[in-house]
Amino acid sequence: MDDAVAQDLMARLAQHRSLGSAPVHEHAWLVAHGTVRTYAAGEVVTAKGAQANMLLVLFTGRCVIRMDRGAGSHKIFEWKAGDVGGVMPYSRQASPPNDIVAEEVTEMLAVPRELLPEMIRECPSVTATLVHATLDRARTFTSSGLRDEKLISLGKLASGIAHELNNPASAVLRSAKMLAASLDASEDAARRVSAAHLSAEQLAAIDAVREQCTDIRRTGSFSVLARADREEAIAEWMLSHGIDDASAAPLGETTVTLAALEGLAGQVPAGVLPAALQWIAAGCTVRTLAGEIETAARRMHDLVAAIKGFSYMDRAMMAEPVDIQRGIVDTLTLLDSKVRGKSVEVSLQLPGDLPCAHGVGAELNQVWMNLIDNALDAAPAGGHVSISAVRELDRIVVSIVDDGPGVPPDIQGKIFDPFFTTKGVGKGTGLGLDIVRRLLQQHEGDIALESVPGRTEFQVRLPIEN
Repeated sequence: MDDAVAQDLMARLAQHRSLGSAPVHEHAWLVAHGTVRTYAAGEVVTAKGAQANMLLVLFTGRCVIRMDRGAGSHKIFEWKAGDVGGVMPYSRQASPPNDIVAEEVTEMLAVPRELLPEMIRECPSVTATLVHATLDRARTFTSSGLRDEKLISLGKLASGIAHELNNPASAVLRSAKMLAASLDASEDAARRVSAAHLSAEQLAAIDAVREQCTDIRRTGSFSVLARADREEAIAEWMLSHGIDDASAAPLGETTVTLAALEGLAGQVPAGVLPAALQWIAAGCTVRTLAGEIETAARRMHDLVAAIKGFSYMDRAMMAEPVDIQRGIVDTLTLLDSKVRGKSVEVSLQLPGDLPCAHGVGAELNQVWMNLIDNALDAAPAGGHVSISAVRELDRIVVSIVDDGPGVPPDIQGKIFDPFFTTKGVGKGTGLGLDIVRRLLQQHEGDIALESVPGRTEFQVRLPIEN
């Protein structure tokens, strides 16, 4: 390197945002041991999976890592003019999670990795700056990963909630529309019965059958085939008495007998019998629909309660006694559509006297959500996931087991690493288990994995609330 180039580099280092405050002799060491490199826009500086082998001091341009963690490709890290990048002193020399690409013409001074031990001895000021830059970079990667994982988790959660709420909401809407028509039919039949001026005995006979249909009704107690047979038998009876069989379907879902209908026919005039049966059937339908609306509304209420419990939306984000059983049950409520979609059998073994853990409830629920969701992904259609919890001394031990294909032994040591995933592109961020591990570390807990084909167990240990 000639003197003019060296002097220019010295001047540029003196103006560098990150390293400009270092002593002149340290700048001189960098110039003496580095080489100037220029990358065109779109050129890969360090490929995904390759180890960085240069300390990079950027003078101009911009280098970016972009990734698709399931929410679309976007920037997760950036080095600009005045930054330092590449391999750093005392770092673990990890590979980038994706290609580092120059997004515009970028000029930098590159120092080989093998010279870093000498740089640490000769350039203490530069070394201190680089160590701080390493910590800042780790925080940026962590916060970016957490943000993306939270957004993706929120998206999956919102999708599941929307699906879960849609079914009971549709049932309420459908039943409410049918309820109006049934009320109209009931009122019309009641007017015709009233116009017949029946005796008290005759009205009592109608009421007796009506009560049999409504008060001791057992909707769903018959199989589909048995209900069809009952409906057919009632329809034949009605047709044999010259009555339209439109009321046979609602009556077929009740426990009313043909003997009871025959007894009613013997006490009520033939001209009033169709209106009486329509009134009885409409009453049955009204109560059926009201029951369906109540069931659907209760389901929506339970979902909202589960969402509030899962998110701790009315609680401060601070450590407190946490009901592990409640958190797992709320999590399963929100994942119910996925459970039913894959026909997975989920078994729970959560003792009623399980003590509370000490922690932040919303964060522990994020742990259960990630682990149970992963277990459901791993389990085959029609498979099985078991969740159990026990107390061991001063710890709560939660086990989540699936009967999926298992985690191969050669990658079991990597699954908690950031960005490592066995799922396809766009289906996993590679951050879920890393976040689980870090959240448990914050709670003074830990997680362990045991996996063989057909059985994978994640075991979480948490401190008990004192």
